[in-house]
Amino acid sequence: MRLPPRFLFFLNAAAILALTTASASAQTVGTNPTPGGVLNVSILTEPVTLNSGIHTTMYIGEVASKVQEGLISFDADLKPVPSLATKWEVGPDGKTVAFDLRKSVKWHDGKDFTAADVEFTLKEVWQKIHPFGKAAFANVDSVEVPNPHRIVLHLSAPAPYLLNYINAYGAPVLPKHLYEGTDIVNNPYNVKPIGTGPFIFKEWVKGSHIRLEKNPDYWRKGQPYLDGILFRFIPDAAARVVALQSGEVDVSVGSALPATSLAQFQDESRYSFNQIDGNYLATIAFAQFNLNEKHLSDKRVRQAIAYAIDREALLKMVYLGYGKVATGPVPSSVTKYYTPDTRQYPLDLKRAAQLLDEAGYKADAGGKRFGLRLITAANQTQYTRTAEFIKQSLARIGIEVELQIPDYATFLRRVFTDWDYDIYVSSMHRMPDPTLGVQRIFWTRNIRKGVPWTNSSGYSNPKLDAIMEQAAREPDETKRKAQIKEWQQIVQEDVPILELVEPVWITVSTVRFKKLALQGDGLFSSWADAWLAPKK
Repeated sequence: MRLPPRFLFFLNAAAILALTTASASAQTVGTNPTPGGVLNVSILTEPVTLNSGIHTTMYIGEVASKVQEGLISFDADLKPVPSLATKWEVGPDGKTVAFDLRKSVKWHDGKDFTAADVEFTLKEVWQKIHPFGKAAFANVDSVEVPNPHRIVLHLSAPAPYLLNYINAYGAPVLPKHLYEGTDIVNNPYNVKPIGTGPFIFKEWVKGSHIRLEKNPDYWRKGQPYLDGILFRFIPDAAARVVALQSGEVDVSVGSALPATSLAQFQDESRYSFNQIDGNYLATIAFAQFNLNEKHLSDKRVRQAIAYAIDREALLKMVYLGYGKVATGPVPSSVTKYYTPDTRQYPLDLKRAAQLLDEAGYKADAGGKRFGLRLITAANQTQYTRTAEFIKQSLARIGIEVELQIPDYATFLRRVFTDWDYDIYVSSMHRMPDPTLGVQRIFWTRNIRKGVPWTNSSGYSNPKLDAIMEQAAREPDETKRKAQIKEWQQIVQEDVPILELVEPVWITVSTVRFKKLALQGDGLFSSWADAWLAPKK
C-alpha cells in the first residue's frame, strides 16, 4: 500500500509520541481546594441541546452533567456510588429495585426534588424517548412511590445491567413540574436546563459559549469550589491547540485536541493528561452501512468492504496508536462480556474482490464497480480522516466514494431522521453492559426515525432480537455471557456495522486544573470537586 504524504506525517508523529507519552499521566488529583475562579473549557462541537435525557451525544453530556444529575455516579473502579439516591437495594428475586432519595435537594428554580420527579422521568423520558432507555428500562413494569423520598421499581424480569446506567449521562432526572404535559423533545428547558447539580445554567451564546455559575444551594455542602464554568466552542483544531497553549482555556476535553498535536503538551510542569475519562463510555469508532441502499443490502458487499480496510494501519495513521483495533461490537475493555471468538476481516483485497464479483458487481474496464456516499460530521478530525482513509481503501477494490462532511446538526438529521446516507463514520458508546450500549444499534424495535444513536442502518434479525431480549432479563450470569457471545458472532457475520477502532478519549489540561478524585463517570462527572490552583 502506497501511503499519501499526510499519513506518512501521521506515522512520524506517532513515533515521536511513543517516546514522549510514556510519562504522561493524569495528574489532576490534588488536595487543599482553592475556592473561586471560572474554569474555561474547550469542547469539540457545540451541542444541539442540553438534555442528556433525550439525546446522548457526549458533547451534550460533557456540559449537561454539571447541571443535571442521576440517581448514582461511579467511582474510579466503575462501582456505583450515591448521588441523588443515597442507597439502593435489589430484591432477592431481582425483580424489585428500591432507591432511597436524598432529602433537602432543590431544583435550581427552588422547587423540591422528590420521587415524583424520578417516576415521571422514568415513565415519560427514559422509557419512551431516550435512545438507550427503550432497552435499559424495558423490564420496568410499574413504579411504587411509598413516600416522597423512596421509589421502588417493579420489574417483569431481572435487569442485571440497570445500576450501570442511572448516572447523569445515562439517565438524568428531569423536573416534573417543568416537563409534565409538554412536548418533551421540544421543551424550551432542553436548551436552558433546570437541574439539581453543582452548576446553574446561565447563558448559551450560539456559536460562542455556554456559561454555568456556581449553585450556592448545592446539596453537597462546601461544593462546588469553582465560581463557574465557561464551555467554549472552538471549531478549528489549530485554534483549540493555541487556546490551551496560551492559557485562554484551562481544559480541553474529549480528544478535542488532534492526536498530531499532543507532542506539544508533554511538559508535565505545565500540562496534565487524562486517558481514563472515557472508560465508562467504552467507545468504538465504526462505519455503519445503510441496508436500504441496494449494494449494501447484500451481506457479501459489506463483508468485501470489511476486508478492504486495513484497521491496523488506520489505528496508526489516524489515531496515532491511541486505542486498539476493534474485533466486534463489544469492546475489549468490557472484559466481562467481550469475546475475540468472532468472524474477523483482516486486510484481504483478493477476497474483497471475489465477494464483489459473487454479488454481481464486477469491475468495468477502468476498474470501477459502483459508487457510495460516505458521510461524517465536520469538526471531528479523527472521523473526517477516518472517512478519507476509507475512501482511499475502497478505491482499491473499485468502489468510488463521495465524501460528504456537513455540520453536526445536518449530519444527525441526515443519518437518523432522513436516512439519507450510504455509509456513515462516527463512534458510539457501548457502555459497561451490552444491553445498554450495544443492543440499541442492532435491535429491530430500536429502528426509530428521528431519534439519534438508535438503529438507523435498518438492520433486522429476528433470531438476534430474541437473543438480545433474553440476555436483557437472564439472571444466570453464565447463560447471559453465552447469549452475549452468540450475538457478537451473529453481527460480525452479518456486519451491518464495521467496527474499526476502540479509541482513547484524552483530556489535556493545564496543571492548575485539579480534582479531589478521578471518577468513573469521567467526561460526565459533575466537577463539583474541581478547582483552579493558584497561578505560580
